Amino acid sequence: MRRIRGFADLVFDLVEETTNLVERTHDAVVERSVRRFAPIEPAKSVADAVTGVQLAISSVAFESVRLVNGVTRHSVSAVADAAEVAAGARSEMEGLATPVESNAAGSASWVIDHLQSSLNGFWGDYFAQKHSALDLGMTVRHQGRELPLTREAFAASFPQPTRKLVVLVHGLASTEWFWSLRSEEYYGKPGVTFGTRLLEDLDFTPVYLRYNSGRHISDNGRALAELLNEVLDAYPIEVDEIALIGHSMGGLVARSAAHYARKHDESWIDKLRHVACIGSPHLGAPAEKSMHVLARVLERVDAAGAQVPAELLETRSVGVKDLRHGYILEEEWLGQDPNRVFDDTRLVVPLVDGVGYYFLAATISDDPEHPVARLLGDLLVRVPSATGRAPEPARSVHFTSAAVLPGMNHLHIANHPEVYRVLNEFLAGS
Repeated sequence: MRRIRGFADLVFDLVEETTNLVERTHDAVVERSVRRFAPIEPAKSVADAVTGVQLAISSVAFESVRLVNGVTRHSVSAVADAAEVAAGARSEMEGLATPVESNAAGSASWVIDHLQSSLNGFWGDYFAQKHSALDLGMTVRHQGRELPLTREAFAASFPQPTRKLVVLVHGLASTEWFWSLRSEEYYGKPGVTFGTRLLEDLDFTPVYLRYNSGRHISDNGRALAELLNEVLDAYPIEVDEIALIGHSMGGLVARSAAHYARKHDESWIDKLRHVACIGSPHLGAPAEKSMHVLARVLERVDAAGAQVPAELLETRSVGVKDLRHGYILEEEWLGQDPNRVFDDTRLVVPLVDGVGYYFLAATISDDPEHPVARLLGDLLVRVPSATGRAPEPARSVHFTSAAVLPGMNHLHIANHPEVYRVLNEFLAGS
């Protein structure tokens, strides 16, 4: 019921924002037409008068649309309140759940989860500001459901806990299900993930995270740093070792969490031993850089056909915008002009002492040195960005261990057996 309310609110928000956009575009076109008569009298005076009347009439029309939308929203909200009371306000945890199994793809819960996570990826900051029911926040998941951070819930979910935890952090617009991608194809079983294999091979108990990937990466990093304190408090036994594994944006969130945990001296930082970043854009993602440049070009074109797509592009989330240069700290974006095309204020973030940091990059070519591999990387992240190797060595991310895996794309590396083999070697080391 809560998610249904969230989707309904989104529809009403879209109607309102679309109305606002159409009104701005209409007014700009009208005013642009009047400018043609600026040097001409008495045509200018007549045009100004006609324009005033036209804008007044259109304003009433647009305000009527907003009024009807607001009344309808209020009515639907009242019906939803009544329905929740009638249903006994059933908990979200009693509803649909998507297990971390590849064969869950296409199920009703999978579709709803991925629709919500996709919306969070591209407009999640808006949901957070509006306190929308669609805001995923940040939660620990177990068997597709939110796991309460209580000792009772953890004891029931982990009847055979180990002293080592691995926290798996998904990427942009995704959920924890992504870790099981192609599991049947790769392993012959739908529920095999890096987490389940690390439990079998290295005794790491997997903890899956789900979060609003549209928020700033630094905000999610800080939230994860705080959340892990609660996880350790709820975990049935003492934990000796923690590993953070992130895919794509998740690797940046993991690095951010480790930084903030050290900065604020969180209780778990002394137990952190590994941070693995799989296909993460440490120096930025080309797709976001391209969108940013395109939006800047379009907004300079004095035509409605360019201004509208420019505004739409600009609505993408701050989480997506952080991927332009791989920002993981608040200081990198706070107070900066986000519209400057070539400004890169990424800082060199020191790694936590005593922790192994690893990158695993991929190339679509079987030859990592092939020009196509150099240009395209894994199709979404180029090798220099995934390896943290900046043109200026002083601005590079100096990882402890590394691997570049050929013949894979950005999706393959979330659950590929060869990636796991390398990951296992890294985590098994000291």
